[in-house]
Amino acid sequence: MNSLPIYLGYKYFRSKKGAFASFTSLMAIAGLSLGVAALVIVLSVMNGFEKELQTRILGVVPQLIIRSNDNVINYEDIMSEIGNAEKVLSTSPYIETQGLMSAKNRSRGVFVTGIMPELENSMSILPKYIVNGKLENISSKEGVVIGSWLARYLGIKVGDPVNITTTNLRSSILGTFPRTISLEVVGIFELKAELDQSLVLIHHDLAANILNLSENSTQGIRVKTSDLFEVNSVGFNILTQPSLDQGNYYFTSWQQTHGTLFQAIKLEKRLISLMLFLIITVAAFNILSTIVMTVKTKEKEIAILKTMGSSKTQLTCIFLSLGLIIGLLGILIGLIIGIAITPNIDQLINIIENFTNRNLMDSYFINYFPYEFRLTQLINISVSVLIMSLVFSYFPAARAAKLKPVTILRHE
Repeated sequence: MNSLPIYLGYKYFRSKKGAFASFTSLMAIAGLSLGVAALVIVLSVMNGFEKELQTRILGVVPQLIIRSNDNVINYEDIMSEIGNAEKVLSTSPYIETQGLMSAKNRSRGVFVTGIMPELENSMSILPKYIVNGKLENISSKEGVVIGSWLARYLGIKVGDPVNITTTNLRSSILGTFPRTISLEVVGIFELKAELDQSLVLIHHDLAANILNLSENSTQGIRVKTSDLFEVNSVGFNILTQPSLDQGNYYFTSWQQTHGTLFQAIKLEKRLISLMLFLIITVAAFNILSTIVMTVKTKEKEIAILKTMGSSKTQLTCIFLSLGLIIGLLGILIGLIIGIAITPNIDQLINIIENFTNRNLMDSYFINYFPYEFRLTQLINISVSVLIMSLVFSYFPAARAAKLKPVTILRHE
């Protein structure tokens, strides 16, 4: 008798004509499968975009900068001490100032960043995204590396000269005016992110010279950590180092400069997840309607089972089994569809682009759909949908268990 609810649940799932499933069961499975597949595809793609942003932006912008109210003096000794701190991978001196880059009668506001090219491989991913020239070609007296968007905007290429007007003022007998330097473009990078428009790299020593910094001094010390999301705790730990504890030192992190961007992504992901779960909820109503119809058509059999001694629990389990079968099949098919379609979205977009004769991805910072499957998300989706299926199955199942055989059989 224990296996009877499962057997009857499967029997009611099948079609009377011997097909795998009845039409109403198939519709319920189809609605649930589409909802699960949509949730898997959208969340996986959003995971991919989040990872790309994290890699391309946080892989270039400073994760953590140790600063002082004055310039950082004897930075090499301080870098050596910071490098021994917990969760610190590498360090380098860092200078940033605003400027105006001009060439061929066009100009653009930029952030001029002074770096040590020999240390940049251990500090960021930018050397991997140099599309023309070399980052190592910048020196303490010459050379600038710019983004691809900025190069196209100014109409320049590697080897062309550019003028950079800085905010640093210079005085002479003619008066005070901003300092302007002329440099040759020695490299072009392409991150396909907003940094392509504004980031300009020169040698740290050249930047220090432009800002009239004293020898062996810098604006700040850039720190790369082993955990992006613990930079603040790493920063507080660094400030307790002996050489920094007594000075006017503080730190800034990516969470202050770019944190709102990633918070917006997480909020958007939650809102989209909620919207898609509402779609799945609507699809789960198909399970409720399927079981209600099944209960209505099987009232005679329910009455006979009750007269034979079936308990309310057994009758409830019969229709819970039916809802469970529909839910499990909907989840399984939805996961298969979602996991199969997600890696092939680019091909689907290409077909649409060829059909409409439009480039749909050109306006975005990457021209493909990244994706990342996360096992915890897939498990959460499956468990949530399964619970939802059982909840929507319970109400008509409980109603079936309360039917009175006398009332049903009176009309037979």
